[in-house]
Amino acid sequence: MEARVRSLLATVIDPHTGADLVASGAVRGIGVDGDRVAVEVVLGYPAASWHATLAELCELALTADPAIASAAVSVTSRVVPHRVQKDLAPLPAVRNIIAVASGKGGVGKSTTAVNLALGLAAEGARVGVLDADIHGPSVPRMLGIGGKPDTDDGQHIVPKDAHGLQAMSIGLLIEEDTPMIWRGPMVTQALQQLLTQTLWRDLDYLVIDMPPGTGDIHLSLCQKVPVSGALIVTTPQDIALLDAKKALKMFEKVEVPVLGIVENMAIHVCSNCGHAEHVFGSGGGERMAAQYAVPLLGSLPLDIRIRERADGGAPTVASEPDSLLSATYRAIARKTAGRLAMQARNKKVAFPNIVVQNT
Repeated sequence: MEARVRSLLATVIDPHTGADLVASGAVRGIGVDGDRVAVEVVLGYPAASWHATLAELCELALTADPAIASAAVSVTSRVVPHRVQKDLAPLPAVRNIIAVASGKGGVGKSTTAVNLALGLAAEGARVGVLDADIHGPSVPRMLGIGGKPDTDDGQHIVPKDAHGLQAMSIGLLIEEDTPMIWRGPMVTQALQQLLTQTLWRDLDYLVIDMPPGTGDIHLSLCQKVPVSGALIVTTPQDIALLDAKKALKMFEKVEVPVLGIVENMAIHVCSNCGHAEHVFGSGGGERMAAQYAVPLLGSLPLDIRIRERADGGAPTVASEPDSLLSATYRAIARKTAGRLAMQARNKKVAFPNIVVQNT
């Protein structure tokens, strides 16, 4: 009977990973008592809003077999560290780092990164955000935070808390109108200090909002920061796609898996007449995804509410949790984490050294 149960569960495809529950290793336990079945499913990514639906789908698949009178399925999530670049290991208090890049400014990368982080948190994960755009930090404004961060020992800094996220940015250490006139090596060093000297508290994911471009700074970051996966943000416009493709190839060269593409500003719907128009073209993200064999994780509209909420320090997922826009961001967050869950686990997780001495 247990083999039959597994074969039935293999017909249930998880849309967030693209794999069936058995192949993805999500089925952790099967109990059989006559014609009654109990199943434990543990997802490798946060999906609080999906648990009940998935349990129902599994129960329907099982009870479709006449030999099974009843099925009880429990679904939970557990996030583990995943493999990073060779010779690097995850940070002690951060299981996974997700880099959000675009290769080009002005495509809504920072807004997407912040709402992605909020979406992961809404699904049940512990999440932080690091603003890596030294020259143009915008995360403090988007999260409505300010003031110098606290320090307990003069060497480490405490991240700011905002909307359930832990956040850090160079923008918290300088005045908002102060330009950062630094060369590449100084920027890289500053970012490494922000990353390693911030007292992150038991994070499942740290979302890094990467600066625009694909230059020396980005290459240095990708070589020195233990990144589990990357997300590419673009608009459908050909000019934006050119730079987005460069960002994708950069991550490939440093052996960071690209989890998928998010197409931003895909369509605009007039708030007065309801007319829908593809201001920046259409289908660009889909074509890029097909060209590079990576998934298109979702498309977001060009919507004034997204801009207004970000400028006001209360991003969409935090300020309008029940809206269609928030549901879209949360779906992208689940798919991003689901794709990461399919990557190999990291075996370099630090354990304390145990020394046995004769006394």
